[in-house]
Amino acid sequence: MPGRGRSARARTDLWPLGLLRAASSIRLVAPVRPAWLARLRGHGSAILLAATVAGLAWGVLLWLAGAGRTANLVWLAVGACGAVFSLWSIVDSLRRHRLGVDVIALLAVTGALAVREFLAAAVISVMLASGRALEAWAADRAGRDLRTLLERAPRAARRYRGGALETVPLEQVRPGDLLMVAAGDLVPVDGTVAGAPAVLDESVLTGEALPVERSPGEQVRSGVVNAGGPFDLLATSTAEDSTYAGIVRLVSAAQTAQAPFVRLADRDALWFLLVSLAAGAGAWLLAGPARAVAVLVVATPCPLILAVPVAFVSGLAVAARRGVVVKGGAVLERLADCVTLLLDKTGTLTAGRPDVADVITAGPLPAGEVLRLAASLDQVSSHVLAGAMVRSAQAADCLLSLPEQVLEVPGQGIRGLVEAHRVALGSAAFAGIARTDQWAKRARRRARLDGTLLVFVTVDDSPAGALVIDDPIRPCAARTIRSLRRGGIRRIVMVTGDRPEVADMVGAIIGVDEVLAQRSPADKVDAVRAERQHGPAVMVGDGINDAPALALADVGVAMGARGASAASEAADAVLTVDSLDRLGEVVAVARRTRRIARQSVVSGMALSLAAMGVAAAGLLPAVWGALLQEAIDLAVILNALRALWPPPGARPLAPPDVALTRRFHQEHEVIRADIDEVRAAAEALDSADCARAMARVRRAHQLLVCEVAPHESDEQRMLYPALDRMLGGTDPTATMSRAHAEIARQIRRLTQLLDDIGDGPPDATDLADLRGLLYGLYAILRLHTEQEDESYLSLGNADPAADGHPPRVAA
Repeated sequence: MPGRGRSARARTDLWPLGLLRAASSIRLVAPVRPAWLARLRGHGSAILLAATVAGLAWGVLLWLAGAGRTANLVWLAVGACGAVFSLWSIVDSLRRHRLGVDVIALLAVTGALAVREFLAAAVISVMLASGRALEAWAADRAGRDLRTLLERAPRAARRYRGGALETVPLEQVRPGDLLMVAAGDLVPVDGTVAGAPAVLDESVLTGEALPVERSPGEQVRSGVVNAGGPFDLLATSTAEDSTYAGIVRLVSAAQTAQAPFVRLADRDALWFLLVSLAAGAGAWLLAGPARAVAVLVVATPCPLILAVPVAFVSGLAVAARRGVVVKGGAVLERLADCVTLLLDKTGTLTAGRPDVADVITAGPLPAGEVLRLAASLDQVSSHVLAGAMVRSAQAADCLLSLPEQVLEVPGQGIRGLVEAHRVALGSAAFAGIARTDQWAKRARRRARLDGTLLVFVTVDDSPAGALVIDDPIRPCAARTIRSLRRGGIRRIVMVTGDRPEVADMVGAIIGVDEVLAQRSPADKVDAVRAERQHGPAVMVGDGINDAPALALADVGVAMGARGASAASEAADAVLTVDSLDRLGEVVAVARRTRRIARQSVVSGMALSLAAMGVAAAGLLPAVWGALLQEAIDLAVILNALRALWPPPGARPLAPPDVALTRRFHQEHEVIRADIDEVRAAAEALDSADCARAMARVRRAHQLLVCEVAPHESDEQRMLYPALDRMLGGTDPTATMSRAHAEIARQIRRLTQLLDDIGDGPPDATDLADLRGLLYGLYAILRLHTEQEDESYLSLGNADPAADGHPPRVAA
């Protein structure tokens, strides 16, 4: 159905390892370990957490019941568990050449036990166990999801042998074998098309939502989906050397290449450890071991053990409420440091779902009828674009009919009878559209300039028009980019497998710093590696082709609502709501959470240092020191819990405001059709049939007067006052109100001009004035509508049911 797509560039030097070897080498979130050991670590953390929490609660119940001695014994056992776990963690960290907060934790637990502060020792043990359990849960979640990438891989192939087809295991396929790829199947190995052309959905590798046609002799890579009829494939590689196996290998290599991240608690732990040991040693030398224990009790690193995890777990909760699953506090902490953002295009900046953007007519049939007939025929098609046509027709309330005598030619198009009309749609050659037709030439030029795809339609063997298929930019994309820049992101790069002309257009609209087009998965990895040299980088994507880059980035963020599972598996964070503006929210949450954690750590350690000085002077006995430390811990935890509160200035939209924004957003879908009719009327003025052209101009004028003008008036009267209340400030919608006034003025001018022309034929001056007015109205209406969608109406476009919370707007 579509025209021939570009030949994707291959980097065969990066696909050397087989799927099984790649699977065995995948590193999820930690150094490579046997699977049984990873499971043991995860279960061990959960068991330790359950045991320490149960022991702490049991001790509290015993103490309340008056059995203080037994309660102390239970807390002693819990503290001993924490001490053993801390010692084991220290040994594990030393093996990896790291020394962190576990040393102070061990000293704190043993010191608390030494001065018989058993409750304090039990509380410290519970906090240690909870932090480890959270990390183990995130690692297990990532590992469980990532296995889906391997499960998706093809396992068998249909091979020709002796004139018949046989199904063989994939590892038996050798270069030179002739294979048959059935409709809907994944291409099992790399090869070239043999025989009939193939229509392929290559979004798994390139991210491009629109299908491409591969002619005989063209290269096809494994992992892509056959979106047309069956075709023959001449294998040029084995499964071990195929593209899909290479992607799995890239994910593994990218994750292994991630630099180790030193957390906030570990960075501060070393100097706090040195100060604590020095103070304890000094107290020992001055007044003996009892004084040293008193110092170590108040030196308990609870600002590090408690404040940082509490703050970041709170930040994780806030992100989850907004539909963003972040896989651990360390990820949130890394995200707060990132200064560079790399974005995929298709499915990330765009909707990732093709749609009929316009209908270009070529005959007497109106655009709605052309769409209706085409969608009726496409109801029985298996082509990936058929759904887009049917959805658009249903959205336009078209009454579809069942077709008869349908014949679909893979890679070319489909024809059949719809209500006794012979309808054909597909490529220009298949539909019988001559390349010399002026309307077809204008349609092709428009598609090339706009980066869209054309599907030509004929009815009863006469040209009826062409359907413009587009993947629209998300309304919130540009606003999200501006929000991220305000939040500290200094450089934004769009990296995509799409064509340069399409990518450059999208990049210019949303305002990125650089556009990297026609990038393969390996090229995306190179782009991330290059950007990381200038500072921590975030990569955002949605497809399997993005998975290696997501794994290599300091923070990988996947569009998980409709994206490929491999992207979610390789990513550190997943947007579970199909709304890009949540990315800006989670970056703001990360930076605010880190700031609160830092405040808690600095204030808590300052108080602990002051208490250590008092204890070293002999003015604070160990028992009272433990009580003081508990008070410091409580203050630190309460401050860290501020991360649970919504960011300052961010407030949920009231339900009436949400309903209002959604109402006008839905009306914009109708208004866009009216705007396209204005442009079509302007183009019709170039035709030789003046009477027909003027009839179309008057029809467009009627739409402007009866639909567009009342819509703009309602926005000014109802929507803008509500937006002013939401946004605050001094008349924040003033510029948009000025656009309303200009639109109304231009519609009045068109009315006056049509009255002046009357019923007679227009002269050359009339045609020039009409053409200028219509094109001017088209430009201002389209710009104004897109601005409203981007800046205002998309605020209420997220589905609150998707995450249980209403949309938010920043003051």
